[in-house]
Amino acid sequence: MQEAKNKLSELVDRAATEGPQTITRHGKDAAIVISPEEFRKSNDDEESLLDFFRNSPLRGLDLERTVDYPREVDL
Repeated sequence: MQEAKNKLSELVDRAATEGPQTITRHGKDAAIVISPEEFRKSNDDEESLLDFFRNSPLRGLDLERTVDYPREVDL
């Protein structure tokens, strides 16, 4: 993730020229960057958001979620 932040421009360029780019966090897939053309193509196919998530390469992975508790505020 940190490397993706540091090299965002390169990541975007590679998504445009080489195809979807996977970003990992602690060795696990965290996100995929795609080009605007790839995004539009998927929308042109009239794929719904639900279909997009159903076809995600991350589907079925055991991704951990963190629990955030509200902070206490003195009023």
